Amino acid sequence: MADGEDLTPSSPSPTRRGGNASSPSLAEPVLSLPKEKGAGGLGEIHGGPNEAELASLGLWPEDVLDFSASTNPFGPPPGVIEALAACDVTRYPDRRATRLREALARHEGVSPDQVIVGGGATQLIWAIAAAFLRPGDTALVFGPTFGEYAAAGRLMDAQIVACNAPGAGEAPGAWPRAARIAWLCNPNNPTGVYRDAAEVAWLRKAAPAALWVLDEAYRPFVTEPWDSRSLLADGKTILLRSLTKDCALPGLRLGYALAAATIVAALDRALPPWSVSAPAIAAGLAALRSYAAVRASLLALRAETAWLRAALLERGWRVSSSATNFLLIEVGDAAALRQRLLAEHRIQVRNCASFGMPDFIRIGTRTRPENERLLVALGAYR
Repeated sequence: MADGEDLTPSSPSPTRRGGNASSPSLAEPVLSLPKEKGAGGLGEIHGGPNEAELASLGLWPEDVLDFSASTNPFGPPPGVIEALAACDVTRYPDRRATRLREALARHEGVSPDQVIVGGGATQLIWAIAAAFLRPGDTALVFGPTFGEYAAAGRLMDAQIVACNAPGAGEAPGAWPRAARIAWLCNPNNPTGVYRDAAEVAWLRKAAPAALWVLDEAYRPFVTEPWDSRSLLADGKTILLRSLTKDCALPGLRLGYALAAATIVAALDRALPPWSVSAPAIAAGLAALRSYAAVRASLLALRAETAWLRAALLERGWRVSSSATNFLLIEVGDAAALRQRLLAEHRIQVRNCASFGMPDFIRIGTRTRPENERLLVALGAYR
């Protein structure tokens, strides 16, 4: 490895999680973690419905138009619903999701031993932290971004260094070169910024010995993504990807990663058995067989996102540019606006305070009638 860094998977120790080799009292928590929301603790906020909150408003999830989750609004590709209906749930699934791994390898043009599948990309994030972080290790997190990178690192007693990644041509910050893992969401959630190959290569120079994890869950929404698979050859890169967003399967939890075979083997040991359910495997296989339909729907979604952004700008909102299917809107008090939209219009948006952006909401593009309904609701607060 470059700079002599050892990327050997970490080994568990009796003091690893609790910091005390003695057995804890049953009245005491085993883990001591930050609980504040948005700080990478157990209170991390995400998009999607909070059923307890909706119940307090007398609502059910199906009553709410959800713009807080950034998934394909056109639904799963052909064959997925039929595959789910035909799935035999009386049998255990294959522990390694072998058929799905092989199908993903063909889909991505890599060998099956370079693919690992998990119960959503988030499960793989936690598996990466468990496999490669040791107490006291440094993990770089380029933000503002998805909070689970920091949450997983803190669970492993790593030191989290948050970095605001500069734009092209800007000077980097004082990043620790001895970082063991560097997390880079590309395209980034929530900003929608997509960094090209040259920018990523430049950022990697800041921590050349680190294991770089590029979270590419939103890559399918980019018009012309660059081929990041070339990075796998160095043996120090993990590409996180997902079938839940582009194939509209968030309820099934299905993510995967591409990496060198040695890294995949380490992640395999970090994952629990049967981490991918039989319905998720069946849906994933069906989605890959119909992926041409997914590409067509994403093309339509890009056009709809451009229309929605233009409509918001025309109405006087400040809206970020985005390479993805979601947009940041500057609204002032995001928490208050989110609450009013939910209570008064049954529309849910993502309050970005947990990203450190309390003046912004994030919306994921939906269909034209739904987007028009959002525009009308937002118009009440201009």
